Amino acid sequence: MAGIRVVTDSAGDIPTSLTEEHDIRIVPLDVRLGDWGPDEMRLIEPSEFWRRCAMTSALPETSAPSPGAFAESFTQAADDGCTSVVCLTLSSGLSSTYQAACAGAEEVRGRIEVRVVDTRTVTLGQALVVLEAARVAAATNDLDATEAAARAVVPKIRVFGALDTMDNVRKGGRIGTARALLGSLLSIKPIIEIRDGLAEAESRQRTRAGSLEYLVNKLKEAGKLEGLAVAHAAAPDLEVFLEMLTGIFPREDILINYIGPVIGTHAGPRCMGICYRLAETADG
Repeated sequence: MAGIRVVTDSAGDIPTSLTEEHDIRIVPLDVRLGDWGPDEMRLIEPSEFWRRCAMTSALPETSAPSPGAFAESFTQAADDGCTSVVCLTLSSGLSSTYQAACAGAEEVRGRIEVRVVDTRTVTLGQALVVLEAARVAAATNDLDATEAAARAVVPKIRVFGALDTMDNVRKGGRIGTARALLGSLLSIKPIIEIRDGLAEAESRQRTRAGSLEYLVNKLKEAGKLEGLAVAHAAAPDLEVFLEMLTGIFPREDILINYIGPVIGTHAGPRCMGICYRLAETADG
């Protein structure tokens, strides 16, 4: 499709139906799980990823795409007749993917104009930024307007996750204040927040039910929302949690999807996350 091509990475966990609807192209991060390598892992659905995680004691590992992988996607956009590209990546505070995208953009300089935006977030929070960029790109076909719209949404995104296990956190080391949680692993259910582009320990709850109720209260306290998504790592209590959101946001408007292998590598199985877009931030 000609016009502005929107590109992102696989950490955004955008449902395939939406990537196809909006012609969003995905540059995958590499994921390994035991004997299963990246070539195989990128072909499986998130539900299958979590099934395999339950079959092995190995914890998954991830690595950022190469600049060449981004350059290839940008070149494909030019070959398809697109006028420009807006590329939106997961937080640069959590991965070198943003830097790889910037390097890939330099590789195609002179062939097609590429604007790279750091979403400063992950999973369906990232998806909310990407989908806004795709909406504006389709409506305006204006590169400056599309980039500006994406950047305007970034500070309005909030992501909180209720972890069910600390095993992945202990190995991955991606949560800045995780050490504060390690003293009583058996008796807490941590809440993690993506804050200033980093994953930080936000609070600790004593039970799973308490952690889900805490997420619900976060939404109640947030004020007017322009978007809400629920991301889950094969959580068996997904429907229970969705019922808890009744009256907060229309069920039919909630974006629901699995946490995929990239973020799931660090969040661990059964994580439940809320990703929402505020109507306004403190500074307007």
